[in-house]
Amino acid sequence: MGTGGGEGDKSAALPLEALLALGLDQRTAENALVNSKVTANLAAVIAEAGISRCDKSVGNLLYTVATKYPTNALVHRPVLIDYVVSMKIKNPAQLDAALSFLTNTGPDSLDTGKFEEACGVGVVVSIEEIKSTVNEVLKHNMEAILEQRYHINVGNLCGQVRKRHPWGDAKATKDEIDKKLAEILGPKTDADNVKPVKKKKEKPAKVEDQKAAVVTALPPSEEELNPYSIFPQPEENFKVHTEIFYSDGNIWRAHNTKDILEKHLKATGGKVMTRFPPEPNGYLHIGHAKAMFIDFGLAKERNGHCYLRFDDTNPEAEKKEYIDHIQEIVHWMGWEPYKVTYASDYFQALYEHAVELIRKGLAYVDHQTAEEIKEYREKKMNSPWRDRPIDESLKLFEDMRRGLIAEGAATLRMKQDMQNDNKNMSDLIAYRIKFTPHPHAGDKWCIYPSYDYAHCMVDSLENITHSLCTLEFDIRRPSYYWLLVALGLYQPYVWEYSRLNISNTVMSKRKLNRLVTEKWVDGWDDPRLLTLAGLRRRGVSSTAINSFIRGIGITRSDNSLIRVDRLEYHIREELNKTAPRAMVVLNPLKVVITNLEDDKVIDLDGKMWPDAPANDASSYYKVPFSKIVYIEKTDFRLKDSKDYYGLAPGKSALLRYAFPIKCTKVVYGDNPDEIIEIRAEYDPSKTTKPKGVLHWVAQAAPGVEPLKVEVRLFEKLFLSENPAELEDWLGDLNPNSKEVIKDAYAVPSLATAVLGDKFQFERLGYFAVDTDSTTENLVFNRTVTLRDSYGKAGPK
Repeated sequence: MGTGGGEGDKSAALPLEALLALGLDQRTAENALVNSKVTANLAAVIAEAGISRCDKSVGNLLYTVATKYPTNALVHRPVLIDYVVSMKIKNPAQLDAALSFLTNTGPDSLDTGKFEEACGVGVVVSIEEIKSTVNEVLKHNMEAILEQRYHINVGNLCGQVRKRHPWGDAKATKDEIDKKLAEILGPKTDADNVKPVKKKKEKPAKVEDQKAAVVTALPPSEEELNPYSIFPQPEENFKVHTEIFYSDGNIWRAHNTKDILEKHLKATGGKVMTRFPPEPNGYLHIGHAKAMFIDFGLAKERNGHCYLRFDDTNPEAEKKEYIDHIQEIVHWMGWEPYKVTYASDYFQALYEHAVELIRKGLAYVDHQTAEEIKEYREKKMNSPWRDRPIDESLKLFEDMRRGLIAEGAATLRMKQDMQNDNKNMSDLIAYRIKFTPHPHAGDKWCIYPSYDYAHCMVDSLENITHSLCTLEFDIRRPSYYWLLVALGLYQPYVWEYSRLNISNTVMSKRKLNRLVTEKWVDGWDDPRLLTLAGLRRRGVSSTAINSFIRGIGITRSDNSLIRVDRLEYHIREELNKTAPRAMVVLNPLKVVITNLEDDKVIDLDGKMWPDAPANDASSYYKVPFSKIVYIEKTDFRLKDSKDYYGLAPGKSALLRYAFPIKCTKVVYGDNPDEIIEIRAEYDPSKTTKPKGVLHWVAQAAPGVEPLKVEVRLFEKLFLSENPAELEDWLGDLNPNSKEVIKDAYAVPSLATAVLGDKFQFERLGYFAVDTDSTTENLVFNRTVTLRDSYGKAGPK
């Protein structure tokens, strides 16, 4: 468990002027001094370089060495620094190659010849060679250049040159490409200065067109093709995971020894092992869909396994309802767990490791209250019981286990570093007393492990290769590895990704729980919520959700708010291909066709799909046209205008799949503003060619009302894009987020609709059968509207 030396004690003597003398810009230098880890590494690099001033290009490379150098190969850092200072390595591409080579070499002896070959030492790329290659690349891409002009992806062109000359001067390459493009295209036009609008992805080119498309298509990045390519293989897990900086200047470098890694690989067969670890204290939301996509997706892509592990360390919060829901929704999302496990399965092992930790002098029984612990952490003061004898802590911990100490009177704390700037190293609690039976483990225990103690340990016990979590856990990484290093256990590879934040909703379990328990919404599966149960009830498929997740990526960098329109784009894209068309009138206005016989019914064919083939009867549904027709009230107005395409007195409109009709009379009720019906004549010859096309529903038989259905329309649940940041977030709820229409009219073909069926109601949006629906009372939820403000610009 040894330490790696004390680079941290050199930072105090490193003034701002020393960094500016390296050619670093003011902002970079100031930011470096704020970060104690970067400052310590920079001080060590400057000392090893033996310089106090240098050219900016050299200084920037030294800064990269200080911030990115692989700590498993520190023995070779002076060698790399010498190559940088002597200008044998003189550009970022060479340095990146060097760092990659040294990462794989680790502490083993350095083969100088292979090292120099790997990072292009001594390779000189002349400006003439760059110019020649630029000409070849531009010639190869000329069709795309002439078509796209200054909108051409210059970075991609530079990349093509870089493949031929990886050690060439990147700036010279870029300058030459810019120069040649200017010669080819001439001065920029107004069109060149307009930012291009991204288009929707087009269908794959036909075979005969693919050859031509090769020239203009820009190749997708490796991460776009495979988002999991960023993760290392299990056998690479010998590198330093995390440097744990202590307040006394010591550094623990967390990494697996050769023996520990070999034992792990033998147990797993070298397979990728991940876990999806939800707490069973609520329903899963779309943020969990991203976690599943990463955890289960990585295991599937690498032919490995993913556990579904319930983090059930708090016996007071778990409910069987939540456990059952999580297992069911994971399956619905398309994922199959390798095994279903519980943190409580490992309570005995966790207890035994806690005893071992006490025996090593790395844990102690404490009697401070929660308020006192908070105060002492803020003041960076040790607990009065921190240095009590080991035997005393062992006896007290046994008393805790036997239920001899009152709840709240004692905790077991890890002996970490109370003076550390990272509060997650401030002697975190490992065990607390709770006289509460456990839903899964029964009444065997009255002491329960904390998340900070159990999470990393169970990861290790299950031989997890990749422990993946959201960025807010980044600050907990030192304590995660501290415990595993302290006990000499296998250490998984930890990687944090940006959490999913979507506009006009909340996703914290605490807020979701308030919405449900205080009945602001109609349960965990309310279609207005972005819980997975709510999305499913609304009519969203798991494939659309996974497509959305894949589209936003799994990087660490983007933690911004994603507009809900982007999710709706993916939902709409799928439903446009899978949902058959039908007609429903939400707010019916009666239209009497005066020139059609009273008892006549004409059966017409409505298209279930826009491109339905004429000879395929299964692609059509029957639409009865009779004397009594119903249109939307909003499709009629008394006063016509040029930009209005609905029905008006004396004006014609086309009934979809049927005939043009012309309004001949308006019938009013007792209230002169109330229109109860309109009279119209239809054009059986269809010689009239009106611009407006209306959806409609007619009586299927004389005097028989059309099929009556209930339709529920949903809008955004919150008015603000980011309600979570508001103090009165409940006051931001949208009072018009749900509208229920009890008496909508539908075409007869919808009478057989059952749960799981989805449709496009023409001109209204996409709809799905709700769980409240019965054969006597059909209920449809609107999934999304037809409007697509996001898709107009394409996915980003």
